[in-house]
Amino acid sequence: MSSSLLGRPSGISEPFGGRTQCPFCSVQCKIRLSEEGVPGEKVTIRAQGDDNAASEGRLCVKGQNAHQHALSRERLLHPLIRRDGQLIRASWEEAMQAVTDLFKSTAQRYGPDAAGVYGGGSLSNESAYLLGKFARLALGTRYIDYNGRFCMSAAASAGSKTFGVDRGLTFRLSDIPQAECIILAGTNLADCQPTLMPYFNRARENGASIIVIDPRATATAAASDLHLPIRPGTDAALAAGMLKVLIEEGLIDEKFINERTRGFEEIRERALGQMPLSQTAEFCGVREDLIRRAAIMYGRAHTGMIMTARGVEQQTDGHLAVREFLNLVLATGKIGREGCGYGAITGQGNGQGGREHGQKADQLPGYRSITDQADRAYVASVWGVEPERIPGAGVSAYEMMELIHRREIRTLFVMGSNPVVSNPNVSMVEEGLRKLDGLIVADMFLSETAEMADIVLPVTSYMENAGTLTNLEGRVLLREAARPSVGESRHDWAILCEVAERLGRGSEFPFQSVEEIFDELRLASRGGRADYYGITYERLRREEGVYWPCGEDRDGGSGLMFEQSFAHADGLAVFSAPPLVETSDKAISAAYPLILTNGRVLAHYLTGVQTHRSPTLEAREVATFLEIHPSAAKRIRARDGEWVQIDSEAGSFYARCRITEKIREDTVFAPMHWGGQQNVNQATLPGLDPICKMPGFKTTPVRVSSYRGTPKKEALPRLEAGSVFPV
Repeated sequence: MSSSLLGRPSGISEPFGGRTQCPFCSVQCKIRLSEEGVPGEKVTIRAQGDDNAASEGRLCVKGQNAHQHALSRERLLHPLIRRDGQLIRASWEEAMQAVTDLFKSTAQRYGPDAAGVYGGGSLSNESAYLLGKFARLALGTRYIDYNGRFCMSAAASAGSKTFGVDRGLTFRLSDIPQAECIILAGTNLADCQPTLMPYFNRARENGASIIVIDPRATATAAASDLHLPIRPGTDAALAAGMLKVLIEEGLIDEKFINERTRGFEEIRERALGQMPLSQTAEFCGVREDLIRRAAIMYGRAHTGMIMTARGVEQQTDGHLAVREFLNLVLATGKIGREGCGYGAITGQGNGQGGREHGQKADQLPGYRSITDQADRAYVASVWGVEPERIPGAGVSAYEMMELIHRREIRTLFVMGSNPVVSNPNVSMVEEGLRKLDGLIVADMFLSETAEMADIVLPVTSYMENAGTLTNLEGRVLLREAARPSVGESRHDWAILCEVAERLGRGSEFPFQSVEEIFDELRLASRGGRADYYGITYERLRREEGVYWPCGEDRDGGSGLMFEQSFAHADGLAVFSAPPLVETSDKAISAAYPLILTNGRVLAHYLTGVQTHRSPTLEAREVATFLEIHPSAAKRIRARDGEWVQIDSEAGSFYARCRITEKIREDTVFAPMHWGGQQNVNQATLPGLDPICKMPGFKTTPVRVSSYRGTPKKEALPRLEAGSVFPV
């Protein structure tokens, strides 16, 4: 439970309370808010976990204090337009006309593809769906992608290639205690999804062994039975080495392989011919006996699970790394039954649903492919247009930034994202955004990206905007609006509908409620891989949540995937046997002797736009830091708590030194939640995975030097962060 002394936003006088849903991670915990105190005076707002099947009524510190950012006095309450270099208050009529004029002039001068649309993985399913439709029909552009490209693209593409469909977890959360062995690779659940930890505690109580693969001795690793402190970027080789052990030890499921998979013979041949395990161990920086022990623990278990997250996936070979772990799942037959399966631990609040319904460059609703003629024809029929009206595939999120830098995209519309902080190679991104003819940002706050915008549109918060979200286990949930809109803020979907109307496409965006959008989404997804057709708001209110796929029969899935067959046409899963090579982004040198990896901390979320406005959360971590091993700190004469400078070939950032033995000597770690000179992505290199276009966030070669001064003002904590509306 959490309590905060807060005042109500201006214009809201009724008691503060109601049910809502946490806006942060993919667990999507339910929340019950209540208010205590005397009307007209400061009150105590309490946030309690509300009963639900995923978190079982638990809340972490972010959920307990999520309401604080929604009540921050830094909320944008009216539109802003840049005049004479300054963002000043404007009316909605002025702002919407300016947006319309900008889109029209861009299309007339340069064609429809000169406009780009950039979405977010925290948007509701309805808003994500509508954003894709808006880009393709209202603007006619092929260029739309979203920040989930930096979160789930490696696991999504690997799952699609291996299983025929991508879904975060192929099992139910309630199945976790039934697993006899669990491998957590590149995920720190204790900090990133802490309300899930009781599931793993129950598994251990039932006798399960938990293996953590991570270069840091995280809180999750502390709760494990075996920790493999891997060298960042070598996960693919580690998983391949484990498979070699399984084959040599006879711990594979020949019956499952023969009946339900294809491609294993190539895998077997590769395993027999690949480097000895001792060389794999040296390459990965992990003792040979630990690799062998981990493989045998997993292979001998009757039931088992493997879960990956950004530590494995945010690499320039992230797709192949995930596929190597999926090979372990298939080789042992540990999928499609209780206590078994693979899970990609989704990071963003709607990271699952946000990638299913059309805001990805190559995707149409229902996880349909934009290049498939039948898929295009079906979605066009739902939208009431000819298939030729739907543009072809665009490019990934970072590649859009490259097009902006080359001035091929001249106007950018950003909704629910902060690309100037989240992209790699930030200096190029900032330079490109400054070249735009127009930048439009729809957000709750003046984020680092919004500060650069020409037009800023204030949107409602999670407490004010209803919609559905899909949690990491594929359960579709309805988040009701618990509060009225604040100031002049508007729902994101309503903004899209009005702009479409002004562009002459109003007949294709006739929606008067979010439920009407969902009903069209249901129809557009019908028969697709992510089929929501059998899900309705009435059903979600009655049943709390429904697993997809849920099609014509409307029964909905059980949450356990692939019990009988996989989603490929032949019903089989597919092994992958790529060559194992060391990619250039992992190469350290005398100039850059350390590997920089990044990630999340418990108190903050994504680029911190929301959590930095919570006084409770901001107090926990007021500035970024760099975890560094004592031996590395000693070489640069850095002391704990001092500022250090981190340099790569791409650029530099600053952080407070945090000396710890809980990290490899050749590795440093920085959080991803700060902008400006504290932005870790100032140093991230621009290389992308060739298959899924994931940047290599986890494997940047850097050097660290002691910094005796204080970084520029913008690198210091924001003193006004977390202030709240007056009573």
